[in-house]
Amino acid sequence: MYTVTMGHECACFKKSEYDSEKTFDNQKDAYNYTNVLVELMNEDFCTTHLFFPQMTSENNFIIGVTDNPDH
Repeated sequence: MYTVTMGHECACFKKSEYDSEKTFDNQKDAYNYTNVLVELMNEDFCTTHLFFPQMTSENNFIIGVTDNPDH
């Protein structure tokens, strides 16, 4: 199993339909989901934060969150 976890649930994330943790049967699907979700959140959320993908181990991905310096 491969797990994608949200690193920090900001207010925009909590209001969204996304789950804070999702599992996949293969690494490719987890990797693709992580990157697509990061892109969607960076485009659609309030821009207070920036989201970025991180692989923490062979089976785990984290969506990292940082403050947006341009906001």
